[in-house]
Amino acid sequence: MSNDVIAEAAALARHHAIASFSGFKVGAAIETAGGRVFTGCNIENASLGLTVCAERVALWKALSEGEREFSGIAVVSDSDTPATPCGACRQLLWEYCGDIPVRLQSVNGSNYTVSLAELLPRPFGRTYLSTGKSD
Repeated sequence: MSNDVIAEAAALARHHAIASFSGFKVGAAIETAGGRVFTGCNIENASLGLTVCAERVALWKALSEGEREFSGIAVVSDSDTPATPCGACRQLLWEYCGDIPVRLQSVNGSNYTVSLAELLPRPFGRTYLSTGKSD
């Protein structure tokens, strides 16, 4: 699947965002190695700390459906310049997806693609944990 297709899915998901406080709507679409696409949008609430980013919603939806291998993610935001995933999203994407391509796009169509390793250099992973266990 092309970056344009998952970017379009992310753009459509952005319309479902609940951004009552920030007004900053974000949509994400993550593609599995098998070509399935899962979307997500940011969902805010009054406590703000419990707000969930679009990238995590898309990832959790895919993981909850049993997917474990991913080929890329697209993130579409309201900003003039494409916004990058926050640190928490970068960490979760790294742990579950590895060094996947990340397509960043703004609603005005400005876009670029980077690797997750470029966004999260020297990431923390399970190799640092003493147990070495994996799920």
